[in-house]
Formats: sequence, C-alpha cells, structure tokens
Amino acid sequence: MAELIGSIVVLVGAFFLFSAGLGLLRMPDTFTRIQAGTKASTLGNILVLAGLGIYHPEWALKLLIIAYFVLMTNPLSSHALSRVAHAIRTPMAPSTMADALRDQDDPKENKPR
Repeated sequence: MAELIGSIVVLVGAFFLFSAGLGLLRMPDTFTRIQAGTKASTLGNILVLAGLGIYHPEWALKLLIIAYFVLMTNPLSSHALSRVAHAIRTPMAPSTMADALRDQDDPKENKPR
C-alpha cells in the first residue's frame, strides 16, 4: 500500500514539474517565466521527495534535508535572478501593468512632470 501511495505522490510531483517546464515555454517574459518555473518546480520537487520518502522510509532524513535545501534555495535564486534581470533592464511583456521596482529604485526618475 505504501508503494502505491508513494508512486501516486511522485506522479503528482512529476505533473507539477512538467507544468513548470510548460510554464517556461508559455509565459511571455523573463519575470513570469522565473515565477512559473520556481513555484511549480519547488512544489514538484517537494512532492517527488515526499513520494520517495513514503516509498523508502529509511531515506526519510536525507530526503527531508534535501527538501529543506530546495525550499531555501529555489525562492532565493529566483529572487536574485529577477532582481538582476530588472537591473539590466530586461524588457517586460506589454501586458505587464505595474513595475513596483522601478519606483523603488529611482523615485526621482519617475515623478510626474
């Protein structure tokens, strides 16, 4: 029974990893690609690790450490990538409504005249 539950959880995690890859292909600009890839891949990785933990309980501590590493590094790396992309003025999609960092970085440049 544990093998079946573990396999189902791994399959659900694989679906989220697939959706992360699909999001990278479908999103219009760098910033939305970073968000789509990070959120879905973090959840997918955690589910795959949880499924492996159910399937192989003796690996639980190692998988928990890996899951902690994924939860700490994925959001940090995506934040760093998006800040650098904004700093080098990577263009946003035309459908983007607001740029909160623009006003935060240099408020003098964007004051109404």
